[in-house]
Amino acid sequence: MIKIQAEANVPTEYGNFRMIAFSEESTNWMPHMAIIAENTDFSNPVNVRFHSECITGEVFHSQKCECGQQLDSAMKYMQENGGIIIYLRQEGRNIGIINKLKAYSLQEKGFDTVAANLELGLPADDRNFDIAIEILNILDVKSINLLTNNPEKVKFVEQSNITLNSRIPLQIPANDSSRDYLQTKKDYFGHLLDEQD
Repeated sequence: MIKIQAEANVPTEYGNFRMIAFSEESTNWMPHMAIIAENTDFSNPVNVRFHSECITGEVFHSQKCECGQQLDSAMKYMQENGGIIIYLRQEGRNIGIINKLKAYSLQEKGFDTVAANLELGLPADDRNFDIAIEILNILDVKSINLLTNNPEKVKFVEQSNITLNSRIPLQIPANDSSRDYLQTKKDYFGHLLDEQD
C-alpha cells in the first residue's frame, strides 16, 4: 500500500500547487505525485488528469509526442479551474527510458510506436492506472471530471469506486514529428482525437 511520504507548496509559472509524494517506502526516489492546485474545491467533482512521466517530452521538449505540452496545458487548466494532476512514474508507457530510446531507434527505421514496442518484445502499453485510483482514495476524492483523450483511463475510473462526472478533452495540435504518433494513438488505442492535418 502506498502512503503519503512528503508534501509541500511549490510555486510554478502557472501558479502555486501542493505537491504530495506517494510511495510504499520513504526511500523510494521516484514516487508518484499528486499536484493539487491551491483553489481546488473537494466538495464538488474534482478536475483530474492522470499523467504518465515522459522525460523526453517534459524535460527535453521532444517533438515526437505531445506529453510535455499536455502536462503544461493540464497545469494551466488546473490553476484556472482547480484540480489535481496525478503524475505517475510510467515512462514510455511503462517500458522505461532505455527501452523507449530503443523504440525511438526502431521508429527511425519505419516502425510506428506500437510496432516498435512489439518488435522489442514489450507490450504496446504496459501502464496501469490503479495507483491513480488509490491516490484519489487517499485524498478522499469521490467524483471527478477526467482530463483525457484515452478511453482506457475512462474505463479504469468507471470500474472503480470513483464517480466519473465527465470527460474533458486535452488535445494538442500535431506537428510534423508527432503526426504519425498521434495517428497511431487514434487508430490502435482508440484515443478520442480530432483528425490530424
